[in-house]
Formats: sequence, structure tokens, C-alpha cells
Amino acid sequence: MKAGIIAIAALAILATLQPAAAQRLGIAIVEAPEQSSGMCFADNLDRGFDCARAECVAGGAESRDCLRVAWCYPARWSADVFLQSSEGFHWHEYLCGWATREAVEAAVRVKCEEQGELELIECAMVRLWDEGEEIAFE
Repeated sequence: MKAGIIAIAALAILATLQPAAAQRLGIAIVEAPEQSSGMCFADNLDRGFDCARAECVAGGAESRDCLRVAWCYPARWSADVFLQSSEGFHWHEYLCGWATREAVEAAVRVKCEEQGELELIECAMVRLWDEGEEIAFE
């Protein structure tokens, strides 16, 4: 009888924990240089990268060109930062897993201000996400 009560209590605790865990999402990002990119939220990296690769291919790239760039779990607040050097080279860097919007925006400022020897003509956040949702910003 006592073991049955303990088992029921344990199942009740697990039942309350599972919805919270199921809500956590990671962010997967792939890029096909100079062609396309893809980004998806998922509960595991395989599903995330499969989805992101499909998005990259839908943008016009070959699947083999869509390379894994980043996976963060949990995604929380994440940002896509565009950088361009004075020589014309340009690329994206991704910051993810930040607790708040303010924290990821501060990280972008640090990223853009602390480039050392690299002379940038542009450095800016171009996309912002809050664990599963793209956030519009100005």
C-alpha cells in the first residue's frame, strides 16, 4: 500500500514536470554561404537541423551546401548579427541562450564594439527570437 502511494506521488510529480520540459526549445541554424540559410526551433538538434536544412533548400541552396552553424538549447533569447569588414567580407554570427532581451542586446553591442583588429563598416542585429517566436524590432 505504501509503495503504491509513493508510486502515485512520483507519477504526479513527473506529470507536472513534463509540460515545462516539453516547452523548452532549441534553435538550429544552417547556412549555405552566399546562397541561403535556414533556422528552426525544435526540441532536439536532429529535428532542428533537419528543419533548418529544409528551409535552407527552400531558399534555393543544395542540401549538401546547407552547413550546420549553431545549435543552442535552450534557445531562450537569440539574435542573428550581420557583420561586414572594410574589405567587403560579410558574415552572420549567432548569439543564443540569453535569459532576457536586454542581455542579448547587450551581447550584440559588445560583439560589435569589441572586434579588435577587424575594422567593421557594419555590425547590427538583423533578427531576434524569443524561444520559438521571431520578434520585430527597429
